[in-house]
Amino acid sequence: MKCRSVAYVLTAVVCGAGLAACGSDDGGGKDDKTVAGAEEKTTRPAPSPSASDSGVDRPEIKLPADVKFSFDWRTGDKLKDEVLADSEQRVKAVEMAIAEQDPVHAGYRFYSEGEAAADSQKYIQSFVDHKARTTGLTRIYDAKVEVDKGPGKARLVYCEDQSKAYNKFLKTGKVDVSEPGPDSYVLYSSSLTRNAKGVWVTERLLSTRGAAQCRP
Repeated sequence: MKCRSVAYVLTAVVCGAGLAACGSDDGGGKDDKTVAGAEEKTTRPAPSPSASDSGVDRPEIKLPADVKFSFDWRTGDKLKDEVLADSEQRVKAVEMAIAEQDPVHAGYRFYSEGEAAADSQKYIQSFVDHKARTTGLTRIYDAKVEVDKGPGKARLVYCEDQSKAYNKFLKTGKVDVSEPGPDSYVLYSSSLTRNAKGVWVTERLLSTRGAAQCRP
């Protein structure tokens, strides 16, 4: 599985967690203990960009062929699916920044701001420092979305299965592989706001590694 803290991988050899928590930065999230954070595509269609912001000039998200995601979280509710669509783009944009070794990549900054953006930058920088990126399959599922009826605010909770995702070191091409365990499953909780462009941006992201509700 992928250990979302390259520094931890190098010191512990294998962590067992696309570098998510393991007690450090994981995809721009902040663990409840410390600062914290790909998968085969399924036949289920991913959420499309929200219809309400069809005029927005969005950044193009391109990932390496070996970095794959499965987002199993459509709700059928138009507004909620807009939140999920933009959250999906944020997740992919962070991985793109890692693959391109760019801690201030415009892609993830388009979908995040404030604390979430700052944490993502630190997270991506840890990969850059160790000349590494992620590889494999990450499954994202069990999403629960709440959208306020007033000003554009939303909360999203979801699970991530990292059991088939790993760290890959760019210089050698070595992939760190370990057996999946409880820490392969991470619970995320995010706060979002709808900006002037109509894009749902993540302002805060918390993670809990090994959460029972995410484990099979």
